[in-house]
Amino acid sequence: MTSSSRIAVRELPLFPLPEVVLFPTRPLPLHIFEFRYRIMMNTILESDRRFGVVMVDPVKGTIANVGCCAEIIHYQRLPDDRMKMLTLGQQRFRVLEYVREKPYRVGLVQWIEDEPPSKDLRPLGAEVEQLLKDVVRLSAKLTEQNIELPEELPDLPIELSYWVASNLYGVAAEQQSLLEMQDTAARLEREAEILTSTRNHLAARSVLKDTFNQKS
Repeated sequence: MTSSSRIAVRELPLFPLPEVVLFPTRPLPLHIFEFRYRIMMNTILESDRRFGVVMVDPVKGTIANVGCCAEIIHYQRLPDDRMKMLTLGQQRFRVLEYVREKPYRVGLVQWIEDEPPSKDLRPLGAEVEQLLKDVVRLSAKLTEQNIELPEELPDLPIELSYWVASNLYGVAAEQQSLLEMQDTAARLEREAEILTSTRNHLAARSVLKDTFNQKS
């Protein structure tokens, strides 16, 4: 455990992103071009290379109060002081209050973690992994493309839950809900529900496609 993860509360520069939810252990590439965020990143690079990613609801204009700390792993300076960065999700946090709003937001944040599991989560993780394989197989069949899962999915149930959540598309509000959960089992169970619904939908489309192909 790093020293920063033992600190219960700290100030953290915040980077709001529309409909983007970062999860622990997951990569996030960024292109930094706004002046205030160029200032922020240059400041961060002189310290511990960490900042918070918080999701912005583009319709409501609201900023989530639970986000994920990102660490800059690699960066490249471009013309006009723009930057390309690869960041990696670290701990989750809850914003307690805003310490500063300009030139960029800085929040007083408290780290949050999942509660210790009360049961063996490996069977639930295996169920989610099988559902993933079913969804990928049906998607590949429908699109006639070669779609494959990574050879090695995360072994730990909590890391698998983050991997699945980060790979859901077009459902930022659902991802935010999964990020805010502090129960690994509840997160995996919700993901199993989402994947089951997706699998059933794809299976129905696959039957229709097969039926149509037979008739033609």
